[in-house]
Amino acid sequence: MTSKSANNALKIIPLGGLHEIGKNTCVFEINDEIMLLDAGLAFPTDGMHGVNIVLPDVTYLRENRHKIKGMIVTHGHEDHIGGIAFHLKQFDIPVIYGPRLAMALLEGKLEEAGMSDRTELRPVRPRETVRVGNSFLVEYIRNTHSIADSCSVIIHTPVGIVIHTGDFKFDHTPVDGETFDIQKLAEAGEKGVLCLVSDSTNSEVPGHTPSERSVFPNLDREFSKADGRLIVTTFSSSVHRVNMILELAQKHNRKVFVVGRSMLNVIAHARDLGYIKCPESLFVPLKSLGHTADENVLILTTGSQGEPLAALTRIAEDSHRQIKVKQGDTVVFSANPIPGNTISVVNTIDKLMMRGAKVVYGKDKGIHVSGHGAQEDQKLMLALTRPKYFLPVHGEHRMLVKHSETAQSMGVPAENMVIINNGDIVEVNPAGIRIAGQVPSGIELVDASRVGVVGRDVLKERQQLAEDGVVTIAATVGSNGKLLADPTVQIRGVAQSISQERFQSQVKQVITQVLANRGAELVVSNGNGKAALDLDALKAALDQDLRRLVRRELDKRDPMLILLIQGAGVDGTVQSQPQAERKAHAEPRPKAEPKVQKKTPPQVEVEPQPEPAVAVAERRTRTRATAASAS
Repeated sequence: MTSKSANNALKIIPLGGLHEIGKNTCVFEINDEIMLLDAGLAFPTDGMHGVNIVLPDVTYLRENRHKIKGMIVTHGHEDHIGGIAFHLKQFDIPVIYGPRLAMALLEGKLEEAGMSDRTELRPVRPRETVRVGNSFLVEYIRNTHSIADSCSVIIHTPVGIVIHTGDFKFDHTPVDGETFDIQKLAEAGEKGVLCLVSDSTNSEVPGHTPSERSVFPNLDREFSKADGRLIVTTFSSSVHRVNMILELAQKHNRKVFVVGRSMLNVIAHARDLGYIKCPESLFVPLKSLGHTADENVLILTTGSQGEPLAALTRIAEDSHRQIKVKQGDTVVFSANPIPGNTISVVNTIDKLMMRGAKVVYGKDKGIHVSGHGAQEDQKLMLALTRPKYFLPVHGEHRMLVKHSETAQSMGVPAENMVIINNGDIVEVNPAGIRIAGQVPSGIELVDASRVGVVGRDVLKERQQLAEDGVVTIAATVGSNGKLLADPTVQIRGVAQSISQERFQSQVKQVITQVLANRGAELVVSNGNGKAALDLDALKAALDQDLRRLVRRELDKRDPMLILLIQGAGVDGTVQSQPQAERKAHAEPRPKAEPKVQKKTPPQVEVEPQPEPAVAVAERRTRTRATAASAS
């Protein structure tokens, strides 16, 4: 790695997408101008209880919002555009450029989030050039991937040409006939590419990634074998795959019932833009499912990754209102599990089989191919662009290492590449490439409310609740420092080796002992001449002893402890101040305040409101997929 520095260096700062799969977000910065490239999301791991979406930490962008001149988007997958609406709540992006399908999908997301007025969306076609600020001139070139309208970008900067591949493979027989613009890559290579920033997802896989079209005959074979209903699941954003499934549905005389909001949404936009071409009569409303002969039914659904709320998962669990699995059904998984989803997918397959369905899945069936280039694709990219410096991105650590080895085999010196982490600042100019520091990096978590970020403390509490349960202790203490009634104890989610009665008795002993030892110092004047308890001090005094009791008696578990202490007069009157002021002894108020009795408001469980996004998606898609019905 070259360690030279220069005043005028381009900074490349990935905030996501390194040492992981997902939330691809990259910052390009020079001359006090920032251009963003993609802003994706990832999905939660098993330990992220209640979390729906994982985003990169964008502290650096919040602190430098005045430098942001715009964003370029490479394609419309969630791990590249799914975070934009959330980021716009924190900082403005003056303009966002991207392919037409990506912009159509993003427009819907911004409308749902109420962020449409925070930026301007400008669709770009291949070989069009856009300027971002004064420092970046970006040329879009067609590439091939698992989604239609995907692009790589050639970025002209003051220090030289940088190519970002986006997600890619070299598909010479694409479903839509739009081949990779190899000519433009070669032209850039002739001019001289300072740095290649390249997708590393399949860097461990030898050979070439097969063409998307190679799936067609294998799906055709499985469709021909099915005598009853066909249920097919794939990624909703895999427009080429969906297009082939619809083509085969026509060939096998099957009507299509679309299930799942994201599938509806993508099909509608893809038909609007001409990426999916099929007659309107192919689609049938889900309510007509029972009136259609089984051999004429094809249900196209979301849920290929075993997502808990996806339609296919609910079908497998027999909780879907309109679709029930029966003997004779054939379920086709035209997708492979992404890292982290294997167990969920296998569980879904098991449940479908147990309900009598025949399930077709697995790499040996040839019904799925990757959208990412393997080693020979990556070599071709390196050969065409001939970069001076190389930066592998979009992958886990071993993938980045393997991709760097491939680059070395293609003639890029080891000292001309760096393997980095999210947040690393890569400085590159003709003099060299180096890691020049780091910006804040990490993750931000969003739950179903989508109103704010789930903090680390909140996540820790959720994990504690899930693993160890909760113990709630409520007690009422008189102004004389004595218990007015036995404390109430509730234990939830904790395996107990002690009876409830015995544990409650021990809690009472602990509270009584603390009050006996420290009661006098906890009783203070409330400012109007009457005695009151310092409730905060009492809780602090009780907390340590009660936690010790809980751990000892509940088999060394560490459940969440919720301590509710209410102060009251000896006659039962609720204490007017939740926290007595110690300084009242030295500074009595000149006039007694009128006594106000405060009642604790009841705990109200609020029914979750339906997301307005459902209505938006149905309204947008009904005009193009009138026969489809959201599950």
